[in-house]
Amino acid sequence: MRKSYLFVQNTVRKGRGVFTRERIAADTVIEIAPVIVMEKVDRVYLDKTLLHDYIFEWGKNNEKCCMALGLIPIYNHSYKSNCEYFMDFEDESILVKTVGVIENGEELTINYNGDWNESKKVWFDVNE
Repeated sequence: MRKSYLFVQNTVRKGRGVFTRERIAADTVIEIAPVIVMEKVDRVYLDKTLLHDYIFEWGKNNEKCCMALGLIPIYNHSYKSNCEYFMDFEDESILVKTVGVIENGEELTINYNGDWNESKKVWFDVNE
């Protein structure tokens, strides 16, 4: 399930991103996407490909990894994101929901740390 008003567009600094054609209320579920679950050892091979940037740790103890489908891999990162995501290990899906009101034309972002307001540096900011 994905809201029809979401679309992908190029951004100035981050490549492609997810945007909205409509104003979205706070606490709105905008996408539920299936994932492909893989064994943690598969990560060694995935990390040698472009998929490296799009793989999530998976499972209650991060004992696996997954590739999310839908628009999930396209949401850009923000430490103060306007959306958050939730992993459903039983249903093998990821749900994205808005944190606050999002205006028409605005980019939708998630915090790659998993918590919408977590400020711990993510992997691509560690060396900055």
